Amino acid sequence: MTIRVMLVDDQVLLRTGFRMVLAAQPDMEVVAEAGNGVEALEVLRATQVDVVLMDVRMPHLDGVEATRRICEGGQKKDAPKVLILTTFDLDEYAFSALKAGASGFMLKDVPPGELLAAIRAVESGDAVVAPSTTRRLLDRFTPMLPATSAEPSRPELERLTDREREVLLLVAQGLSNGEIAARLVLSEATVKTHVGRILTKLSLRDRVQAVVLAYETGLVRAGGAGA
Repeated sequence: MTIRVMLVDDQVLLRTGFRMVLAAQPDMEVVAEAGNGVEALEVLRATQVDVVLMDVRMPHLDGVEATRRICEGGQKKDAPKVLILTTFDLDEYAFSALKAGASGFMLKDVPPGELLAAIRAVESGDAVVAPSTTRRLLDRFTPMLPATSAEPSRPELERLTDREREVLLLVAQGLSNGEIAARLVLSEATVKTHVGRILTKLSLRDRVQAVVLAYETGLVRAGGAGA
């Protein structure tokens, strides 16, 4: 199966570089390109795409709003997955894009091998960045979130069992499925099942959005500490 990729960036040279890397892969094809969010949305109406590599700062319509419209809150099943491309200076935009429905983020200077692995992971529905990387980003911008009470009381968390809530807490603290399995003395397959149920119950698109929700609700606070 070929992964259909769309490149969205206002820098032509950057798109060219990514296209050359992807073109060398037997399981990937760049099927579309756009220089801003408006163009991206227009192209997507007529082109089937699996993964969008999305810049954040672009003219006319930035990557955050374009991501929001593409993902439609993460509820549209046939919507392409969005992988945000950012720099250290633009992490706050990446955070907003994660909330808008992006499946993850990568730095623009990412090594080719990591970018390719991220695209494949996104297409398969997995997290596209190491949980610890996501945690560092969220730790940095947690002060931007609305204040929460000492005890999280968001109704959506009440849908979880005690075990699922425990797994969500560890996911948000940056543990992988294997690490969670070791911590809770469970099989990795069981942890994966719990994560899947958490996503379903909370109507979340992927693991990254689960981390965002955990921070927004106060289940996890800056530094990775549980509430």
